[in-house]
Amino acid sequence: MKKMIKVSGIVNESIVDGPGIRMVVFAQGCKHNCQGCHNQHTHSFDGGEYVEIDKILSDIKNNFLLDGVTLSGGDPFEQAESFAELAAEVKKMGKNVVTYTGYTFEQLIKYSSERKGFKELLDNTDLLIDGPFIKEQKSLQLKFRGSKNQRIIDVPKSIKYKKIALAIE
Repeated sequence: MKKMIKVSGIVNESIVDGPGIRMVVFAQGCKHNCQGCHNQHTHSFDGGEYVEIDKILSDIKNNFLLDGVTLSGGDPFEQAESFAELAAEVKKMGKNVVTYTGYTFEQLIKYSSERKGFKELLDNTDLLIDGPFIKEQKSLQLKFRGSKNQRIIDVPKSIKYKKIALAIE
């Protein structure tokens, strides 16, 4: 049986969900339910459709314009094992991975020993946009994020030095 991911949708080329030209895979299902989230249709775990990881990888391979892939949502960490597998294969292609999550980096580190796939998805993420969307901190001036509390974290540096390294202020 082929491995599947439940997605709410896929955007083949985007320039607003991370640096460069990116494919964006929107996970279906999110427990955070942030008030004012612009992707509320992705929150239900009942919606969306299953897509084979191999199909997504084939589409990535066939688009030479892509710099990387963005995992958004929903929350990719709610299907961490499947998204970790996708992210690992994307990295093998020499492309970078940006992951959005409503969890903070600190929570992901804490849960990585107890929740399957958390560590692997973190290990295969280059930039992490973390934290819940907070409506009162919404700003349209921010690059690649919606509210001021969200951070753009360089994950490899943060793991190596055991402290958060911001990629973009």
